[in-house]
Amino acid sequence: MSQGTLRLGRREFTAHEPVIMAIVNRTPDSFYDQGATFHDEPALARVEQAVADGAAIIDIGGVKAGPGDEVSAAEEARRTVGFVAEVRRRFPDVVISVDTWRHEVGEAVCEVGADLLNDAWGGVDPKLAEVAARYGVGLVCTHAGGAEPRTRPHRVTYDDVVADILKVTLGLVERAVALGVPRESVLIDPGHDFGKNTRHSLEATRRLGEMVDTGWPVLVSLSNKDFVGETLDRPVKERVLGTLATTAVSAWLGARVYRVHEVAETRQVLDMVATIAGHRAPAVARRGLA
Repeated sequence: MSQGTLRLGRREFTAHEPVIMAIVNRTPDSFYDQGATFHDEPALARVEQAVADGAAIIDIGGVKAGPGDEVSAAEEARRTVGFVAEVRRRFPDVVISVDTWRHEVGEAVCEVGADLLNDAWGGVDPKLAEVAARYGVGLVCTHAGGAEPRTRPHRVTYDDVVADILKVTLGLVERAVALGVPRESVLIDPGHDFGKNTRHSLEATRRLGEMVDTGWPVLVSLSNKDFVGETLDRPVKERVLGTLATTAVSAWLGARVYRVHEVAETRQVLDMVATIAGHRAPAVARRGLA
């Protein structure tokens, strides 16, 4: 199955056009920035900078992925809905994604202009896909290994982790499309670190081409994750180089969307890989011609 055009919000992305999704955490306890964009002004400044640096999608999350204080659906909505509306007003052409597993939050953000629901917990709330269908927005179908939201994996095993990723994500895709989610607005995500140990995430990266071969656009969320940290024995703030190396490999294997913290650096990596692959011309070509 060949890769086609990806349509999200007002934007269309061709098969060989790598897309950056910039992370904007609306949480006071996010693992990477410890709440740097919890308040409106720094969060809006982050959006402006991310767009300037080359992000086409802004991914807004109101609950950190890991364990922590309980966050109700009402509190998650309070952190995200008004912010989505303001981003929509200030940046009419940017694709707005919301990282949520709850259908109540999905409904509320779609009402104010969200274009994509990023379900990182693998369809744990089946009503979220129904919301995406009702509003005609995109949906990310993720493999989370059956984990409950905000839990860490413990001694999880797979006979074949990639086979399980394919089975789960394609099942979620089939249901979403059957419900009416636009076919050209559905993505699949191997779910690095979600319900996986480091070796699982490395294997998912190494065999990413198997997901690409399904024809569904693949989103990878690699940025500064634990599998990078464990591979290189680096703390959170020292994982950028490992993340960018993994990004380059993923790009070469055909991933389409990259959920990241470091937008400008990722843009350079993706442009370089695309140019080596012959999908993009060099920005300047003077060497040996003068």
